[in-house]
Amino acid sequence: MSAKILDGKAVAKHIRENIAKEVEKLKHEGIHPGLAVVLVGNNPASMIYVRHKGEACRTAGIYSEEHRLPADTSETDLLGLIDKLNKDPRVHGILVQLPLPEQINKDHILKTISPDKDVDGFNEINMGRLMTGQDGLVPCTPLGIMKLLEHYRIQIEGKYAVVVGRSNIVGKPVAMMLLHRNATVTICHTRTKNMSEICRQADILIAAVGRSRMISGDMIKDGAVVIDVGINRLDTGKLAGDVDYEGAAEKAAWITPVPGGVGPMTIAMLLYNTVKAAKHIARK
Repeated sequence: MSAKILDGKAVAKHIRENIAKEVEKLKHEGIHPGLAVVLVGNNPASMIYVRHKGEACRTAGIYSEEHRLPADTSETDLLGLIDKLNKDPRVHGILVQLPLPEQINKDHILKTISPDKDVDGFNEINMGRLMTGQDGLVPCTPLGIMKLLEHYRIQIEGKYAVVVGRSNIVGKPVAMMLLHRNATVTICHTRTKNMSEICRQADILIAAVGRSRMISGDMIKDGAVVIDVGINRLDTGKLAGDVDYEGAAEKAAWITPVPGGVGPMTIAMLLYNTVKAAKHIARK
């Protein structure tokens, strides 16, 4: 078996084109979606992410502003900026780029962002809404995974899904989204026994651990759908996912490439959430 590609780059392009059309319509209603991105420090990877997000906003016609703060910014000063952005009518979405410097408590920051403007979906109120099946803003990467499965009409209901990784950013939220779609879900983590056995039973396998090629081909069920969230830089400088792509592609029915799979979907979902937030705030 040779796996078909779940082309996140192509799907994200289609979604972003539709978002741009929706933004244009909203502007005629007097609603101009706006996103504020806050970057503390000079983390190279974070700077690249912020630049890409800004470019994506401009392409979609979304108002975008960046707030770059020095690495020694105090938590009090950052909380002051967030309070200002919470009250700014031009801003419908607030994204604080992670990781933050050690002097700043990430949980304090995420808790302070207005749930209505929490386009990352990390605020505990939005997390609670996701848990209880209420409508809200949900984390972009898990949402992107679900949109990718929907685009390719991958059946979720009744399937056995295994999520490797239990982070609040990907693992737990995507497990909950799959559960809401009537999949049977298992979450694996560093203390899981017989992980290989569990993965081999998965109809849908999602790897989100941040360890290069941790999921080998012999851990894949024939005909499975494999979603690789990991982006790891090898010693050679090349990027690799959490899944051994070559080995997995021989057994899977569908697989995401790295890069070009989940990554582009994440940015598309940030735009999606910003537009959703703008409509909600404007029509409250």
